[in-house]
Amino acid sequence: MSRTNVMHVTDTLDAGGAERVAVDLVNVLPREQYLAHLCTTRRDGPLADLVANDVGRLRLARKQRFDPGALRRLTAYIRQHQIQILHAHGTSVFTAAAASAFPPYPAVVWHEHHGRFASEDRAAWPYRLVARRVSGVIAVNQPLVEWSRRRLRVPAQRIWYIPNFVCEADHDEKPSELPGKAGGRIVCVANIRSEKDQLTLLRAMALVSGQAPAAHLLLVGAVNDPAYFDLLRREIAQQELSRHVSLLGQRRDVSAILRGCDIGVLSSASEGLPMALLEYGMAGLPAVATRVGQCAEVLDEGRTGILVPPVSPDKLAGALLSLLRSPEQRADLGKRLQRRVREVYGPGRAIRQLSLVYNAVMNSAS
Repeated sequence: MSRTNVMHVTDTLDAGGAERVAVDLVNVLPREQYLAHLCTTRRDGPLADLVANDVGRLRLARKQRFDPGALRRLTAYIRQHQIQILHAHGTSVFTAAAASAFPPYPAVVWHEHHGRFASEDRAAWPYRLVARRVSGVIAVNQPLVEWSRRRLRVPAQRIWYIPNFVCEADHDEKPSELPGKAGGRIVCVANIRSEKDQLTLLRAMALVSGQAPAAHLLLVGAVNDPAYFDLLRREIAQQELSRHVSLLGQRRDVSAILRGCDIGVLSSASEGLPMALLEYGMAGLPAVATRVGQCAEVLDEGRTGILVPPVSPDKLAGALLSLLRSPEQRADLGKRLQRRVREVYGPGRAIRQLSLVYNAVMNSAS
């Protein structure tokens, strides 16, 4: 049986949720069915180290929004390798759509990850235009399904809801030496930008540290928004939190960091289906998350973690304090979430769903 050539396209391989999904997908696509390729339109990043050796790689290094040279290199690679499907993550769909206008005219699947598109109901016209060249849309939560149907006018039969998934962590990685003490480490894995609302988390930590002096927050993630990062640093100084908060930046050893922590937290104002929450579960960490995007689904409506309203420092602080004060509750919720993530958010189900999408777009193209 001939195999389908599939190229996943992402702007970068920075340590973000969408980028991690792209890497995990090219790594676990069944090799008896697919030949996997991965293209970065702008640059590589820490996640490049995780790409399997048998994945074809193309690095366009485009310097501007429309880069004719990068487009020529992409279309040449597509012709050489007879790519049949371009699976574009996030804003890389614009590059993929442009390339699909040239022989051999690959089908484009757009993978929408960013929950803020639906929550802000932002101007959709650029995406509506590009959606005309898209054969199928994969959304990571139900609001994005509705946004695609209502605002982008994509027919319902061309939209699929596929939750994110997570692979087993590498336990051979040595645990990191971390600030804080065992029993009091709270970790937030999220790139620094306003949608992740680390400001609310810092304000919650000001309340937590007053009642639990050993509590220590570790913020792990790249700085996507320097102005927002400066705002966070000012908040840390103003709240006198320097002894209770560490900014670890973008890290390659996230799974090892998680093994050294006691609680995972997400304070996001908007989400799709956050990979960080799945990673907390795979690591056996109890989790506190805001009720946005698919967080409530992952935490089974509070049965496998604690849900709080967004932008609510008091409620967030209360949830963190309850876990800090109860090792038994931490252990129980950590086991529950780990079991749920392994059963519901493993790669097997996602790959079966994705194969159905690929079959549908290939059949519609032929």
